[in-house]
Amino acid sequence: MLSPAQLNALISLLDDSDWEVKHHVREQLIALGAEVIPVLEQKWEESFNPVLQKELEDLVHDLQFGLVKKRLQDWKESQNQDLLEGLWILNTYQYPDLELETLQASIHQLYVEVWTHFVPDLQALDQVKILNYVLFKQLQFSGNTKNFHSPSNSMLSMVLESKKGNPISLCSIYLLVAKKLGLPIYGVNLPNLFVLIYAQEEAGFYINAFNKGVIFSREDIQNYLEHLKIDPQPPFFEPCSNLAIVLRFLKNLTTAFEKLGESDKVDEVQELMNILGY
Repeated sequence: MLSPAQLNALISLLDDSDWEVKHHVREQLIALGAEVIPVLEQKWEESFNPVLQKELEDLVHDLQFGLVKKRLQDWKESQNQDLLEGLWILNTYQYPDLELETLQASIHQLYVEVWTHFVPDLQALDQVKILNYVLFKQLQFSGNTKNFHSPSNSMLSMVLESKKGNPISLCSIYLLVAKKLGLPIYGVNLPNLFVLIYAQEEAGFYINAFNKGVIFSREDIQNYLEHLKIDPQPPFFEPCSNLAIVLRFLKNLTTAFEKLGESDKVDEVQELMNILGY
């Protein structure tokens, strides 16, 4: 690691008029990794040079994005591919200072809210009714129909704060709480929609978290696919992986940035999708 004086001298060269010098300095700073971000942010606050500030902003973003990519690669290669951790990594693309512990605490609080309404030996439908009551009636989670394609719908921290999201973000909150309750609820990757399945050997059923937890059947999915003129396939009826859920979040984020005309972000999200093998 460079000394503070050496680091300051290096940063001061970011607005050098010589492109090669500037490029070399950027490479050196990027090689130092995410540890240098706080120093760069402090220099941005202290600077009155708009050219240097812009260079610092771009450099901090590149370093933060590099950290997101590394975390996502490590997550993909991990054995359990924990869903909340995967969604936290995605969340840090827009909110790099967000801590995983913050999301964990929020989900735990929702779990406590639901758990206090549970009694022993509840039937599956009664368990879901309690989940629906707490999440959608008591806590007022709902579909973000006014801003359906907003990037915030793919940021779990924003959905937890606003209590509005798209189908997959609401389903993810639902199944994360259900998992802490020990319920066999999983995601189902349908075309143009994401839903949940309560998986049990007899009388399993589906849940639409975007529609306040309404319960429906396998036949309803078949009718939905027929309406879309899509041939039924086994994945449309079965639990999907956590990797598939994170990938679906990224696809939604791509659509959101495309609609906003933010092509640079579209390209970056595609890089994240590539890491997951898409």
